[in-house]
Amino acid sequence: MSTAYTGTGRLARLALRRDRVQLPVWILSTVALGAFAGSATDSQYPTEADRLAVLRVAVETPGLLMFRAAPTGTSDGQMTAFGILAFLALMAGFMSTLAVVRHTRQNEETGRAEMIGATAVGRHANLSAALAVVVGANVVLAALIGLAFTGNGLPAAGSFAAGAGVGAAGIAFAAIAAVAAQLTQGARAANGIAATVVGVAYLLRGLADVFGEVQPDGYTMTSAWPSWLSPIGWTMQMRPFAGDRWWVLVLPVALFAVLTAASFALTARRDVGMGLLADRPGPARASAALLSPLGLAWRLQRGTVLGWTVTITAFGLLVGSIANAVADELATNENVTGRLDDLAGGGGHAVMDTFFAAMLTTIGVLVAGYLVQTLLRARAEESSGRAEAVLATATGRLAWLGGHLVVATAGAVAMLGLAAVSIGLVYGASAGDPAAQVRHLAGTAYLQLPAVLILAGLAVALFGLVPRLSVGLAWSGFVLSFVLGPYGSLLGVPEAVRDVSPFSHVPAVPADATLAPMAVMSVLALALGATGLTLFRRRNLAS
Repeated sequence: MSTAYTGTGRLARLALRRDRVQLPVWILSTVALGAFAGSATDSQYPTEADRLAVLRVAVETPGLLMFRAAPTGTSDGQMTAFGILAFLALMAGFMSTLAVVRHTRQNEETGRAEMIGATAVGRHANLSAALAVVVGANVVLAALIGLAFTGNGLPAAGSFAAGAGVGAAGIAFAAIAAVAAQLTQGARAANGIAATVVGVAYLLRGLADVFGEVQPDGYTMTSAWPSWLSPIGWTMQMRPFAGDRWWVLVLPVALFAVLTAASFALTARRDVGMGLLADRPGPARASAALLSPLGLAWRLQRGTVLGWTVTITAFGLLVGSIANAVADELATNENVTGRLDDLAGGGGHAVMDTFFAAMLTTIGVLVAGYLVQTLLRARAEESSGRAEAVLATATGRLAWLGGHLVVATAGAVAMLGLAAVSIGLVYGASAGDPAAQVRHLAGTAYLQLPAVLILAGLAVALFGLVPRLSVGLAWSGFVLSFVLGPYGSLLGVPEAVRDVSPFSHVPAVPADATLAPMAVMSVLALALGATGLTLFRRRNLAS
């Protein structure tokens, strides 16, 4: 007898086949990042004095707490949780939301869901299959993180509590994405809603740690109440290696149950292919700018560019506002200064040069992420068939893809400049001579540009060569560059392996810049981009 869930098993197997590359890459890269962080703890902080020094600086430094977590102690496990656990939960969140939307709203947008639904498939089978696959992926992720931490010599109970916290956060975000997929008619909009929720959850966790209460020992903290509003905060509230509060898992499980029930109810109330939120009607006449490929690319990308610009500028304002407080702390703490020097690429520079170089390296990585996301929009246009309609006109392939490349690159250049301006003006207002600070920081910021453009060129080359695999491979290249480059030394990655990342070859300050490596990276970026354009011109469209 047919039910609303008929066909769930077969659709789950289909989803696993479609994700046979992407999900393993997400899972293994997340586990590898956690394993690197766990194995590097002893080498980075070999003595109790080193750990106490780092944590005492952390509890007084909002920027460190935003990107790390509230410290709970100085054991190997507690230092690992402090350094990497919140980021692992963030990665699980993005893995889960992207997968759920891919197998629900994207299937409807491309017409696959309607075709499958014409067979003996139940109304809720598609959503049930997507959630089953993503929940299973998070269970595997949780187990592998527990095994990786245990393999590094950390206590088994805390290791599996940490893994369970990361997996539970991913499951909670999967349910959030399931609801988002019912609201809009487009996969891009659903991904935007889900990604915003993940980002807000990470921000809430960070703010809760920033405004947390420092304990009398001076190096541990209790997070403020907003931590309980965030699935990522719940991961940290489990306190792995510091009590292992397994009861906290009730919260993500309950959220998953409530939102899953809500998403099934919403599915029953709407037509296939439609969303509960009506699309805003466009203007009766198109803008004259849409007559050109460049204008079309800007119209498609302007929301993404604006969102990333606001994020980068806000991050710059935060860095500038905490710079003086960080300077006071770093002036008396050689251990933390050394860690920042590693992040900035080494060289033993002045304390504030080291701090700003480290922060601008982080901003460079964020800008590279923007570029990858923006350029891969071309793949979404191709797979949906919209690119075919445009290219059926007098618009050439090089002009169409070149428009996306120009808009993305111009946005990256502007964001690096805005980062330097926002940091320089805020810091310069207190330190004196804002104009000089902006000029100095602009030079440091634009040192990141060749490395950033290499990842842009890689995305274009993959789009031209292997369009169906380009999304997963481009994001994998970004993650590897992020892990192996600016954070490789902090995670104990060997130098020969770190050299794979273009960010490993970025000088810390303009005075260190030499022509050869910068020229090589620039030429490589141009070569990758030109290769991608050429390959796209010669291949068939892949819908």
